[in-house]
Amino acid sequence: MCFGSKVDSDFQQGILWIRGQFGWSDDQINDLMACIAFESAETFSPKIVNAAGSGATGLIQFMPQTAENLGVTTAILAKMSAVRQLGYVYKYFKPYAKKIRTLSDMYMAILAPSAIGKDDDAILYANGAAYRQNSALDENSDGMITKGEATSHVRAKRVKGMREEYAAEVEDT
Repeated sequence: MCFGSKVDSDFQQGILWIRGQFGWSDDQINDLMACIAFESAETFSPKIVNAAGSGATGLIQFMPQTAENLGVTTAILAKMSAVRQLGYVYKYFKPYAKKIRTLSDMYMAILAPSAIGKDDDAILYANGAAYRQNSALDENSDGMITKGEATSHVRAKRVKGMREEYAAEVEDT
C-alpha cells in the first residue's frame, strides 16, 4: 500500500474497507493514499488545516461547505481520529467512486469533481479566485491550471509512497 508504513493497521484496514465498498483495485487505493498524502502534507492527520486559509481540514482537506453537506463541521472533523475521518472520506467519494478510472480522476474528485473523466489537458482554472487559490499548481506559469498540472504533485507523492521505505504489504483482516 502506498505510504502504508506511515499509517497504523486500523487506518490500513479502513482504506481496504473503502476499496471493498467501491470495488476499487489496489491501484485505485494507492491513488487514494497518494491523494491523502498530498492533501495532508504526508501527515495523514485529521487535524491538518490548509495553510492558505481556506478553512479546509483533514485527510482530503474538506472545505467547510463540503463538511456541512456531509452533516459535520471541519471543527468536528479535526477532532476525529484519522480512522473515524475515513468514514467521511468514504461518504465524500461515494458519488464519484464509479467514475474514477485514473489517478487524475481520483484527485479531481477532491479538487474539481467536474473534471473527472476529462483529459489531462483540460483547463481547470484560468485567472480568478480559484486560480489564485491554486496557483502553486500552475507548473508552467501560463495563467492556467490543467488537470495534468494539478495532478503532477499527487503523481510524485504516489511514486514516493511506493518506495520501499514508505510502502507496506497489507492484507485484509
